[in-house]
Amino acid sequence: MASAGEKALHAALKSRTFDPVYFLHGEDDYLKDARTRDLIDAAVDPATRDFNLELRRGPELDAETLDALLGTPPMLAERRVVVIRDVDKLKKDARALLLRYLERPAPDTVLVLVAPAGAKADRPLADRTTAVEFAPLTGDRLPRWVAYHAEHALGRTITPDAVALLVEAVGADLSQLAVELEKLASYAADTIDADAVAEIVGVRRGESVGALLDAVAAKDAATALELIGSVLQQPKTSAVSIVMSLTTQTLAMAYGAAARANGTPSRALFNEYMTLLKESGAFPGRPWGEAVTAWSRNTDRWTVSELNEALSALLATDVALKETRLSSDEQLLTSLVLTLCGAGSSRRAA
Repeated sequence: MASAGEKALHAALKSRTFDPVYFLHGEDDYLKDARTRDLIDAAVDPATRDFNLELRRGPELDAETLDALLGTPPMLAERRVVVIRDVDKLKKDARALLLRYLERPAPDTVLVLVAPAGAKADRPLADRTTAVEFAPLTGDRLPRWVAYHAEHALGRTITPDAVALLVEAVGADLSQLAVELEKLASYAADTIDADAVAEIVGVRRGESVGALLDAVAAKDAATALELIGSVLQQPKTSAVSIVMSLTTQTLAMAYGAAARANGTPSRALFNEYMTLLKESGAFPGRPWGEAVTAWSRNTDRWTVSELNEALSALLATDVALKETRLSSDEQLLTSLVLTLCGAGSSRRAA
């Protein structure tokens, strides 16, 4: 669900009635950059853009320069826009001046303050501005963004299967998703379908990370082993990223198995898992709905003890992948899959 700040900004862009100062912060730099461009396009008259738009970075500004920027009136226009990126890196004197300005901001200037991902929370700025936090898109918001971007930015419709496959292949990085969507829009004349994603992105339904995760969740070692080689060859997929997705899945199913042991009925697991993802914000390597459906369907195949052992195996594999070793990524993943699916112990017993 969009935050109150996002809703306020969306309403301002639609009505073209702007608050004097916006503070854009949070972990998704792509969304911040996109909304900054939207603000500029909506608030600046294109005919006087050269006079009424200032783009600066915090570390470059001293108090005198910032004072001049904020005190300059618009020229031949209703308003001017000043964008300050990396506002968290303002010099001490410039920050003090900014805080004084925020007490009585100019009515004919729209000031946009942008903090990068990883910046510390800045309550003084948030309290004195229209603060808009951009957290990474999760749950249903991610596939909705893909469909919206394809239609409104690129003029293409995209099928739900294609959206799911693209998210599985690329992940939740909006900048990378946008790049792949541009390629797909150039390839597809009208509708982007799963075949187009398979051709351009190089991932096919049934051979994706999601298919591998499903096979492991179902303890289907044979299918999982068949998939390892093809999944490793896909763009933006590595043994480490596969282990990360498997770890997210295993932790979630351990939570579900513990809930089942405490009396939670199977039919309630779907909602339990959705709540868990919403609270954690984790990316399970594919759309939330697909992940939660697979976890709910397969939880009863696992005991809490088996899942704890699986987590130990995942940790050991993660360490092995990051150290100098003799085994290849495919060999390490093969051993891991055999252990997770229970085939490893069966072979040892034989």
